[in-house]
Amino acid sequence: MRHLISLDDLDAHDIAGLLSTADHMAEVLGRPQPKVPALRTKTVCSLFFEDSTRTRLSFETAAKRLSAETLTFTASSSSVNKGESLRDTVETLAAMGVDVFVVRHKTAGLPLSMTNWCDARVVNAGDGAHQHPTQGLLDAFTLSRALGRGNDLSGVRVAIVGDIRHSRVARSTLRALHVLGASITLVAPASLLPAAFVGADSVPDGWPVGVSHSLDEVIGEIDVLYLLRMQRERMDNAFISSPGEYSAHFGLTDGRLSRMRKGSVLMHPGPMNHGIEVAVDLDSLADHGVANLITQQVTNGIAVRMSVLFTLFGAGSEAIDGQ
Repeated sequence: MRHLISLDDLDAHDIAGLLSTADHMAEVLGRPQPKVPALRTKTVCSLFFEDSTRTRLSFETAAKRLSAETLTFTASSSSVNKGESLRDTVETLAAMGVDVFVVRHKTAGLPLSMTNWCDARVVNAGDGAHQHPTQGLLDAFTLSRALGRGNDLSGVRVAIVGDIRHSRVARSTLRALHVLGASITLVAPASLLPAAFVGADSVPDGWPVGVSHSLDEVIGEIDVLYLLRMQRERMDNAFISSPGEYSAHFGLTDGRLSRMRKGSVLMHPGPMNHGIEVAVDLDSLADHGVANLITQQVTNGIAVRMSVLFTLFGAGSEAIDGQ
């Protein structure tokens, strides 16, 4: 694996391998000195053209735990504002010795284009409404470990709820969970389903899912409730009548929480819109026998991103074992 652009490029063996390596990285993170020399000769550059906190910091932490040098590119103070093209910027940074670009951009397909501009590895940290592969991997890692299922999610019933249309998270997480055997249902109003679903008599090719327009219809039957954040920054039309109405029909309310199965789990990629997709006190989940995995998703993001960076360079096991 030279680049990580889309989980559609990986099969079950590839995904399971990355998750198994993430197990080793989680062990590293639990050590008194949570750092190994695996990438001590490499430089990782965060190239973010959209706002991000958790993803950017998670990648930078992962790189430092692997002993890589890190650079952070800030578009607002760069030569991009003087008319320099993105390709020129990438080629200039690559000439400075960057080995890996971690890129987030509003344009779908931009990370793939970058692979033709330089010899550095490229990791897609989110491109438009296309893909966010490390989010899909960390979601699969978090869920499979929480359920004690290894890399096998056969029979696990997952509802992904909300703004599927604009969500790169939904596309990547759906792929990762499906490849590991989970059964996926998309739950959303028709206006928030991808364009391919509009007017279709059946689920379009390439979408291994069921579809429901009612969260109440599925809430008592699922093992995993995965709530998506409302993608306000990527909405250019009125896809919902109001946040309040959306919450009433598709948010996690006290009534819906009371109907969730004991032993089921809640997931969310963050940051949450409290009072919209999540309209309950998260501390009350345990009283209903529902596990909150949201914080664990953030924690596991570091181990998974360490796994990705480590795998890109094919470092040996001795680089993990080294103290």
